[in-house]
Amino acid sequence: MTPLFQRLAVLFLSLFLFSCSSVPDIPPFSASGYLADRGVVRIWRKNSDHQSVHIRTIYTPFSGGEGEVTDYVWLEEALISVQRQVKGKQPDDVTLRFDQAGGLNFMQRQLSDRREAVSADAVELYKFDAQRMRNLSDALLSGRVFLRQGHWLGNNLLESCEGQQVRPAFDADALRILTQQQRSAPAPLMVSWLDAPEGIQLLRISQQDECAQQPTEDDM
Repeated sequence: MTPLFQRLAVLFLSLFLFSCSSVPDIPPFSASGYLADRGVVRIWRKNSDHQSVHIRTIYTPFSGGEGEVTDYVWLEEALISVQRQVKGKQPDDVTLRFDQAGGLNFMQRQLSDRREAVSADAVELYKFDAQRMRNLSDALLSGRVFLRQGHWLGNNLLESCEGQQVRPAFDADALRILTQQQRSAPAPLMVSWLDAPEGIQLLRISQQDECAQQPTEDDM
């Protein structure tokens, strides 16, 4: 674990423990992320004026397997929908809709060749995971940990997905990794990093252009 991630872990834990007793100052549209045990999680969040919250997570495993895209929506603090999509050779999509009292209105699991019901235990697990992700998002954004993405141009210069040229303060190890991987890449690398008051942390490198996958405020 890098020194920055050690500091972020302490900050994250303290914020997470107190997230239920405080309301973070969260911008209307933002992105964050973190390293999970087996992959990278990137989180986009939209807070609307009419008290709705939409969180989209993209999980990318370190193994290079198929990732997951999950959308969670709350209305007036009540979870009203969960939609998870797994692409690839074995697609596995789950859709859940709830009323504002927490009752299940609709459930479906769509596999490549059939549809299935979602078990009661699985529904509760999805609800638990939704609240966990909401708390994680609260904690990360309260700590001003923001996700940035762009294309590596070399010499510590990137072009962000928004079209701006930026120079993140990557450490020597991150710069070495980027330089080495760019040598064998046919196009500019796609880079994701975390920008926090504690510093900059390289999060993910890909040879696929993922800027088009990055949601905008209008998308959500």
